[in-house]
Amino acid sequence: MNSSAIPPITEDDIAQYLANTPEFFERHAQLLTSVVLTSQHGQRAVSLQERQAEMLREKIKGLEQHIMELVRNGGENAAIADKVQQWARRMLAVREAADLVQAVQDGLQSLFDVPKVALRLWNVAPAWEQAPWTQGVSEDVRSFATSLTMPFCGPNLGFEAIGWLPQSAQVRSVALLPMRSGAMDDADAPAFGLLVLASDDAARFDSTMGTDFLTRMAELASAALARLR
Repeated sequence: MNSSAIPPITEDDIAQYLANTPEFFERHAQLLTSVVLTSQHGQRAVSLQERQAEMLREKIKGLEQHIMELVRNGGENAAIADKVQQWARRMLAVREAADLVQAVQDGLQSLFDVPKVALRLWNVAPAWEQAPWTQGVSEDVRSFATSLTMPFCGPNLGFEAIGWLPQSAQVRSVALLPMRSGAMDDADAPAFGLLVLASDDAARFDSTMGTDFLTRMAELASAALARLR
């Protein structure tokens, strides 16, 4: 038989053999102490057992950091959820429909520290057609709001709605939330308003940020503001 036809043994072959044959190290226990490796914490030589212990410690350290991150995120989410509940209670407590728009905006600024907030509604009941918060809304803005089935978060791209904000030229990042009946992602339901959250900080509303809470907030505000239609 031609030995050249036999493929050479590779490192992967050896690794697979050792993984599938754990009793190898039982039969050759001396290898655990006699094999010398370079420590990942310097150039000193360590045994295979010591190197394995180092790897386990690093893995445990990584898991601890991941757990701490999960705990921190869980705490932040709980705090945001509590603020959303407070905001919802405030909107439900509004007796006069005429005060709803201000309540929505004030709650966002006081509870969530949003620097700049603007809200416009359209297709409202006749009693509110001349209200300040119905003015300055073009057909383009209405179409844009209806096209949104999730919050837009990102840099100020010169949206027309930014002009509703005070000192709009300084705005660097925005979150745009459509107001519509039912779920935000219901593309069949036309928007009846647009809520603008903005900041002069370019990192405040980043395109990579999660939007779950913003979606819930938009749907809560939409439900509250439906009284004005």
